[in-house]
Amino acid sequence: MSDAPLELQLRHDLRTAAGPVTMEVALRLESGSITALTGPSGVGKTTLLRIIAGLVKPQSGRIAFGREVWLDTEQKIFQKPQLRQAGLVFQDYALFPHLSVEQNVAFALKKGQDPGRVDELLREVELTQLADRRPHQLSGGQQQRVALARALASRPRLLLLDEPLSALDRSMRQRLQDYLLEIQQRYQLTILLVTHDLGEIFRLADQVVEMETGKIKRQGTPEQVFAKVHSLADGPGLYGEVVSCKIENGQATVQALIAQKIHKFRLPADQAADLVPGRSFLLRYSVDTPVVEVIR
Repeated sequence: MSDAPLELQLRHDLRTAAGPVTMEVALRLESGSITALTGPSGVGKTTLLRIIAGLVKPQSGRIAFGREVWLDTEQKIFQKPQLRQAGLVFQDYALFPHLSVEQNVAFALKKGQDPGRVDELLREVELTQLADRRPHQLSGGQQQRVALARALASRPRLLLLDEPLSALDRSMRQRLQDYLLEIQQRYQLTILLVTHDLGEIFRLADQVVEMETGKIKRQGTPEQVFAKVHSLADGPGLYGEVVSCKIENGQATVQALIAQKIHKFRLPADQAADLVPGRSFLLRYSVDTPVVEVIR
């Protein structure tokens, strides 16, 4: 793991549906970590990613990645996007519709890079057999893997992901979440991920940054940020840890540590196969019926 944290301090005026908002953010991402950026729409999450990538110039601020200064408005430093070691994956993937899978990935190569890098990446994302297809001929999961391969083509050290899995079904999301963890470890990437999905946050993130009206509202581990925020029956889900699980007559009785208290709930036995003591999970309610998603 390299010792190149991302450090930024930014001020930027936003125009939102609710009116003008001033974004003021000071943030440090540890090298090799995954940070989830969450919060309501219009608070500046996507703009923050675009500023880091160099696609938007803020009114004032500084961005440094290790010893490299990407932005310093006082010193009039503004490094171009192609010189920043950052890969960006947009929410809609932003693939070129008239280019093939292979051509989309090759587009991101830097001048002088080995073209063999494209073949290498297509093998890694298991798309070699689809290299000649256009984006409209691919599934959502396949398009997402093309976008990731393109973002990795230039060998970035920082990966910026703007809700890349939001349009996928739960099964595909979980498979690609596992793939993100795999490539993060393989390339020792620092990742900043915009997401609203609580399960995704607990599955992937080392730390969470919650934004509200352009400011950081809360910051910490997923457990620190969310454990005391939700009650058992509200919100998108609730994080917990299994204490015990007993199965009788097709029903599972689970005791779990949730928000530092022991809670008991029941669910069908077929949902409880992986709920062994110590296992982390996300508990959701659908029409008063508990649904459990195992995290680790």
